[in-house]
Amino acid sequence: MELSEEKTLITHSSECARFLGYDIRVRRSQAIKRGGNHHVKKRTLNGSVELLVPLNDKIHKFIFSKKIAVQKNDGTLFPVHRKYLIGSTDLEIVTIYNAELRGICNYYCLAVNFSKLNYFAYLMEYSCLKTIASRHKSSISKVIGKYRCGKKWGVPYETKSGSKIRFFADYSNCKTYYDYSDVISNAAIMYGYAVNTLENRLKAHVCELCGATDSEFYEIHHVNKLKNLKGKEHWERVMIAKKRRTLVVCRHCHKSVIHKN
Repeated sequence: MELSEEKTLITHSSECARFLGYDIRVRRSQAIKRGGNHHVKKRTLNGSVELLVPLNDKIHKFIFSKKIAVQKNDGTLFPVHRKYLIGSTDLEIVTIYNAELRGICNYYCLAVNFSKLNYFAYLMEYSCLKTIASRHKSSISKVIGKYRCGKKWGVPYETKSGSKIRFFADYSNCKTYYDYSDVISNAAIMYGYAVNTLENRLKAHVCELCGATDSEFYEIHHVNKLKNLKGKEHWERVMIAKKRRTLVVCRHCHKSVIHKN
């Protein structure tokens, strides 16, 4: 029988072996604890199999691939905002971060070093705050002050049953042995490539320039950067006032804007 060198590892049981995203090894521990019916002293941990989170290979790779943090010269990680999420709403941004954080922490809930994900949760939270702050051209302290609710913070939203708050996920709540899963939500893909607010503005059938509601067609006019607008035209002043690079306009207004350009 031929074995694949990439998938096969013959090593000492005390050394880690990779399996299904976990590092597995047999524990070598001389720690003594009381256990059993008579509470006798035992080395209960020695010789038991333990699962570990591969922080350097899996978690750090995820952080860098999603551009959640950057590595400084001294090796420490520094959370940064994610540019491609700035176009999403605050609720969508929190939903994306919560889905990614819960997906990873929920999968690695069996690991004995699960508490090491505390730092990963910190990077995710402050990257989320920086993304929201960058979207509003504000600061983290102002974002927390705006959305603070007791000791936590969350973004309020409306539902059919009333208003609710979507808090930032607590990684420690993901340590459930009966509900672990390796499925990471595709919320990042859904919200990253689809703008729900833009769709709602189109469905409203209201021209954001002339206010017409009886037009047969409504179209989107967009610009590359707001700072390039000089504010001479009416549509430019509307974009600057709304702080939006897009306008939902009727076909008549869109033709007049295009011809003036």
